[in-house]
Amino acid sequence: MTGNKKVAIVTGAGQGIGFEICRQLAMEGTAVILNDVDTDLANNAAAKITAANGLCIAMPGDSSDTVFIGQLVDTAVSRFGSIDIVIANAGITLFGDFLTYTPEAFSRVMQVNLGGSFFLAQAAANQMKKQNHGGAILFTSSVTGHQAHKDLAAYGMSKAALEMLAKNLVIELSSYKITVNTIAPGATLTERTLDDPSYTSTWSRITPMGRPANTADIAHAALFLVSDKARHITGQSLIIDGGWTSISPSPF
Repeated sequence: MTGNKKVAIVTGAGQGIGFEICRQLAMEGTAVILNDVDTDLANNAAAKITAANGLCIAMPGDSSDTVFIGQLVDTAVSRFGSIDIVIANAGITLFGDFLTYTPEAFSRVMQVNLGGSFFLAQAAANQMKKQNHGGAILFTSSVTGHQAHKDLAAYGMSKAALEMLAKNLVIELSSYKITVNTIAPGATLTERTLDDPSYTSTWSRITPMGRPANTADIAHAALFLVSDKARHITGQSLIIDGGWTSISPSPF
């Protein structure tokens, strides 16, 4: 660690939930490596955090590429001396009817959502093991890993699989004092979802708490699970959805 400062890697963080997690981590004093596949988004996001006096560097690249994953980990260690927190937030959503879903779409969803998360956790855990002071790994799942959602069979199964991965890694990593948990956001207001003019009104109507989440709602939960306050919590998934999965009305 850089002094008492923790070091975090967050993927898929150029905007939305990932960006807010990075921003909150940096405001708490964590050194953050911010990744996004979009170079401009990554650079602009890191610049915003730096301008607010946070310590954040951008690393644009494909977080499902194992070579790039190694570079993420190596950069964290070379720049800041350690890795304490890894949040595998990157993911893609490719909607499609099950009966006509293509092998190409299926493979890409699995590569990014599952492969990228699996191998980032692997690389980070190997580094945390060497450091011998533990660490925290967090995956971003989804309510669609708990409840069926039209045209999201592949995406939903990838998110459910992440939650099983977290449980399995309890067996593999607890002896090294590494916690592994998952957050499962529901409907959330981000740059992407706000492109849909009916998104806010639809999800406000069908969410028991009366509104979709904002990115801060999700980030607060993420920061708790990677904090020292949650050091005895591992293998768990926290649903953050304003109660939607309890009753699960369809948005369609």
